[in-house]
Amino acid sequence: MNDQAYMAHALRLAEQGLYSTHPNPRVGCVVVADGQVVGEGWHVRAGEPHAEVHALRAAGVLAQGATAYVTLEPCSHHGLTPPCAEALVRAGVQRVVIAMQDPNPQVAGRGIALLREQGISVDVLSGELNTAARALNCGFVKRMEHGLPFVRLKLAMSLDGRTAMASGESQWITGPDARADVQLLRARSSAIITGADTVMTDNARLTVRADVLPLSAEQRDLALSRAPLRIVIDGRLRVPTDVAFFNAGPVLVITYQTPPANTPDIEYIQVPEMNGHVDLQAVLLELGQRGINELMVEAGPQLAGAFMQAGVVDEMYIYMAGMLLGSSAQPLMQLPIDLMAEAVRLDIVEMRALAKDWRIIARPVFV
Repeated sequence: MNDQAYMAHALRLAEQGLYSTHPNPRVGCVVVADGQVVGEGWHVRAGEPHAEVHALRAAGVLAQGATAYVTLEPCSHHGLTPPCAEALVRAGVQRVVIAMQDPNPQVAGRGIALLREQGISVDVLSGELNTAARALNCGFVKRMEHGLPFVRLKLAMSLDGRTAMASGESQWITGPDARADVQLLRARSSAIITGADTVMTDNARLTVRADVLPLSAEQRDLALSRAPLRIVIDGRLRVPTDVAFFNAGPVLVITYQTPPANTPDIEYIQVPEMNGHVDLQAVLLELGQRGINELMVEAGPQLAGAFMQAGVVDEMYIYMAGMLLGSSAQPLMQLPIDLMAEAVRLDIVEMRALAKDWRIIARPVFV
């Protein structure tokens, strides 16, 4: 096996932390000696040992003179756990291969420098594996580089681009497989955000449902050990606090009004108003400061359109059902466009069948 193959294995290990490492990045590590994997590990939860520590413990004395493959630059600072770069030095590792440099300003090359100062050879990969490492931690990377979460907009629609009947009836447009896939999106998200209308009209809870989460028992337990923060944008404080959304666990309410006092399960934050609505840029800055890496937007046409108009959507997950709801049904989003030149272009990343439905992953191209 070569560097690429060992790093690909480390990335697969890192993926096991997809649902549980928030607010930390997902990291995997493989220790190789004499062409054999002698230790491997992945970061499971914030506050627990990092991937390198697990791999070095597994390798034991065999780490002496070995090569370590790590998907993210080893940390060099003292946080909740000791620096991993120092652990690699103490273990006697001779070479370290890294998929990407850590964008965290507290690390940002310092881990690499520390290793090299101790005589350890360090290689930082480029190309597909570097891209894959960044994609695995898209939210952590964006928050560290821009102070903002990665925004993923989820939508479900009919073949004619409608999301609900004129009356608001919408359950269910898509089938069980598509709805189970949405649970995976929720489980990997740091937070899920919606609007007041969705909470009141759909009686939404926006929790991760264990009974339909398509994961192994071990991965399901990890996912359920960390519930994503549920957020409602309620600019005018219209939502009564006795609805299902507020009875399903802690909630963050974002408003431009003077908020009431917090309760044990409800925290209010006030952000500036913009044209009669909350300022979404201010919302995202606040969430970035709170350590939110990946933000999932599950909302109605108005709020979904507002996120798109603000130019802050990084990725769209569109679930499309083989049905027609007709011209009087509600549109995918409220997005006023008058000219073809104003159209929002999308890069279609993937199209995949989910039983009788389709999942489209697309990235808006904001010019």
